[in-house]
Amino acid sequence: MTTIFQQTFGQGKPIVLVHGWAMHSAIWQTFAEQLAERYRVTCIDLPGHGLSRPVSPFSLKEISTALSAAIEDPQCCWLGWSLGATVVLDLAGRFPERVGSLILLAGNPRFTRAYYSPIGEQAPASGAWPGMDAQLLATFSDRFANNAQSTLFNFLALQVHGLADARTLLKELKTAVYSREPPDLETLRQGLRILREADLRPVLAELKIPALAVFGGKDTLVPADAGVKMQQLLPSLRLSVLDQAGHVPFLSHPSELAAIISRFMDQS
Repeated sequence: MTTIFQQTFGQGKPIVLVHGWAMHSAIWQTFAEQLAERYRVTCIDLPGHGLSRPVSPFSLKEISTALSAAIEDPQCCWLGWSLGATVVLDLAGRFPERVGSLILLAGNPRFTRAYYSPIGEQAPASGAWPGMDAQLLATFSDRFANNAQSTLFNFLALQVHGLADARTLLKELKTAVYSREPPDLETLRQGLRILREADLRPVLAELKIPALAVFGGKDTLVPADAGVKMQQLLPSLRLSVLDQAGHVPFLSHPSELAAIISRFMDQS
């Protein structure tokens, strides 16, 4: 069994925080402590990230199986950020008995732009699914293969691009990320493949549990427009946009985000 590193803070309704690509649970530290004033917050390291042992392959099936086994609380609220949103959606599809509610933070069930519907039908260009350009992600993956360190730094910079306090946030982000050893290159490559290929729109459309999606209005990786499309698939989805936030609202707008999460938790 894969050992999943986890830390728990506070008491109350359980919520599990799942980080994004190339990150680890220390990215949540300050925000988790803020949430822990009202809830029991568990931060985990994805397999092969931070202090968690790797799985092979680093696939959604293996990741979800490992997380389901690692968290004892049934029916938790699972909050996934970026790649973590893809993971918790997959977890809800495979192990619905383990998921009481979902929060998708700066996440997209189809990370790259698509021109077809979740059931395979061709969609008009005007109805395209909002996401990162697939060719841009492919170029990013190629650059990563050639210079992983430089590409990772550029990825961090993208997450705060266009924000008024971008320099301060980037320094905070780098400090958190580099506080632990980075994942091995193969795990990172496979994580990019998940972002490039995964399509969890059918899972989203079939959810029977409370779900919330939160976007940053200035996010350069996950467009807030995806939220409208997600709500068309799942009309019960609660949607919130932090207009001045980018891809890391838990760093740039922690109080506003905590308030959004608290309203959802208290009503779920």
